[in-house]
Amino acid sequence: MNATRPVAGVPSRSPGITWAYAYQIVPPQTRRQLRAVTTLIDQEHIAAKNRSHTWAGRLVLGARMTRILIVSDSLERCRKVNRKLEAQLKQLDVGYSVTAPVALPGSAASS
Repeated sequence: MNATRPVAGVPSRSPGITWAYAYQIVPPQTRRQLRAVTTLIDQEHIAAKNRSHTWAGRLVLGARMTRILIVSDSLERCRKVNRKLEAQLKQLDVGYSVTAPVALPGSAASS
């Protein structure tokens, strides 16, 4: 599992920058197995909107792995939602890794 820290030299929350990263779960899981994770993702998306933050997640089922794609206005993976998400994955006893965040095209970091 990757460390939970922002990228060196980049502020954790920068105006106009949108970041994407993914949780990669191996072996792949079914939507039913990840029901609690899906509920958490949906709840956090609503909560982020209410706080005027960008945070969205999407479950992507695949033949070799399942991914949870995250789009956020913050590089920090130590946010409450990430701790909850990682706790859910540990409770399900699934192996996972987290990709490095990348700035999305069209955000301030990629201009």
